[in-house]
Amino acid sequence: MQTAVNLWPLIGVAVIILGFVLRFNPMLIVAVAAIVTALAAHFPPEKILAAIGTGFIKTRNIPLIILLPLAVIGLLERHGLRERAQTWIAGIQAATAGRLLIVYLLVRELTAAIGLTGLGGHPQMVRPLIAPMTEGAAESRYGKLTDAVRYRLRAFAAATDNVGLFFGEDIFVAFGAIVLMTTFLREAGIEVAPIHVAVWGIPTAICAFLIHGFRLHLLDRRLEREMRGKNAPGAASQNPTAATGDEA
Repeated sequence: MQTAVNLWPLIGVAVIILGFVLRFNPMLIVAVAAIVTALAAHFPPEKILAAIGTGFIKTRNIPLIILLPLAVIGLLERHGLRERAQTWIAGIQAATAGRLLIVYLLVRELTAAIGLTGLGGHPQMVRPLIAPMTEGAAESRYGKLTDAVRYRLRAFAAATDNVGLFFGEDIFVAFGAIVLMTTFLREAGIEVAPIHVAVWGIPTAICAFLIHGFRLHLLDRRLEREMRGKNAPGAASQNPTAATGDEA
């Protein structure tokens, strides 16, 4: 005879969604969601406190691991890392924003596929290097960038890192998600070797590279169209009314 499944613990998911929609502090959201989930699962208060304490003890070194690289990167930026990256990439005539990001996408996927996920990332790679190099490549071709273009390039740089990591790490056989999937399938009576799951992640990673690479190619074309049009000699003189602001 089957017993009813208690779905009330899933209310913690709703708490997380609501907290992020309302833009509350992420640490507060996760803590409240954990407590709400435990209460919905009828955990006694002492068991909730014990679980929180155990989790804190196990992960107390994580902030140190995160903060140390940030301090090093901040020191490098203070001594001109971003400016040097922009200057270096500006000297490469064939470099464009899209081409640079395509190369980074390939490198990010390949390194993630062999388990080197820490070689990239937003704080340690995108912000201090990839985004400034992307802006430098665009500035060397089109001159001064508007804020809208600059933010768009930064968004594409961050998205490229996300795509490369997400689809590249699925090829690594020791990746946690692959272990989770094989364990779930085994409990359902389906025996699948982790290497088979990893191999079938290769076509998906290739498709992700081609699709996002095409988006980056379109980014170059869009920049060419927008910036060349703005920098054209007769662009301002073609609309004298807009230039002066007079409508009458």
